Amino acid sequence: MEKYIEKNGITYELRGEQYYPLLGLPKQKEISKYGRLHLEYLKAHRKGYHTTLLMEGTLNQRLCEIDLAAKTMLESIINRLAVDRGIDENMKARDMLRWVSEMNNVKASAEEIVLREVIFV
Repeated sequence: MEKYIEKNGITYELRGEQYYPLLGLPKQKEISKYGRLHLEYLKAHRKGYHTTLLMEGTLNQRLCEIDLAAKTMLESIINRLAVDRGIDENMKARDMLRWVSEMNNVKASAEEIVLREVIFV
């Protein structure tokens, strides 16, 4: 008897005298901070939509899309705000602590915008 057989698109493994289907979830992409935040939002405030995505098997894909969109938007906003506020390499060379303070402020502001416009919708 063969150890593995494939029938109807499903692979079976021989264990003892019976064949058992090798079932598993497809490979899932890793999601980071913003995808996880959106997942928690869906679970808490959009339960029906969360269940629909879960049943269709598109939840992870949706979370990856949200994660990518949030990261792209965050980077764009940080760059734009830094230019608008005059934060550059000259400031970094002159006054490192002020530069760090300004960049932290810019990042926090950008993150608030991303959370409001991408994550919690």
